Amino acid sequence: MRTIDVCLSPDMMHLYPVVDHAVVVVDILRATSCMTTAFAYGIDTIAPFAKLEHCLAMKVNGFYTAGERDGKKVDGFDLGNSPFEYQDPKLKGAKIAFTTTNGTQAIVKSLGASEIIIGSFLNLTAVANHLKTLPQNILVVCAGWKGKFNLEDTLFAGALVEKLKGEVNPACDAPLAAQALYNQAKSNMVGFLSNSSHVKRLAKLNIHKDITFCLTEDTYSVVPVLRDNVLRKIN
Repeated sequence: MRTIDVCLSPDMMHLYPVVDHAVVVVDILRATSCMTTAFAYGIDTIAPFAKLEHCLAMKVNGFYTAGERDGKKVDGFDLGNSPFEYQDPKLKGAKIAFTTTNGTQAIVKSLGASEIIIGSFLNLTAVANHLKTLPQNILVVCAGWKGKFNLEDTLFAGALVEKLKGEVNPACDAPLAAQALYNQAKSNMVGFLSNSSHVKRLAKLNIHKDITFCLTEDTYSVVPVLRDNVLRKIN
């Protein structure tokens, strides 16, 4: 039977093989939630970048630029990191170059995988169903916060382990721990995360509705995957 593993921080990626794996990158608050929302609202492609300057340079190629650092929109960029920004009808069919503090860094560190999939609570079941069709072992890469563990990404990993139980086996204790946390939190994830570091960080920026939105399961059925260095919707 296939296995599922969870990398709790991109700084631990050296411990995990990505070759011949299906990698699910998750940054619940808020990069992968934004990407999922963008594709649900008709964005054409998203090009992820680790560095601000590489992302901003894509503007001359007709891309909208999205830049976030420390939870804030970066000056000079068209968009920030709120999923509500990506519901704008004017963005339908657009190409977006995207860079964030954590999420796009995790994508770049996952290059070399058989498939890189964007996961969020917003498309949880769609991602799980797609993974059921693949032959590879699965690795969930939690974007965390600047190399540190965070709760919200780990809860998503646990939710995915729960969705796939019976289909895959946990590769080690990390998926078991994530699954236990999710089952403890799932009845009230907003309350469970109320004292978490990133929720507090966003609350200081008066970003409240994003938190509740990003913790809502199965709002969309889209599955974004990386193809030729850009993200595209496969269904």
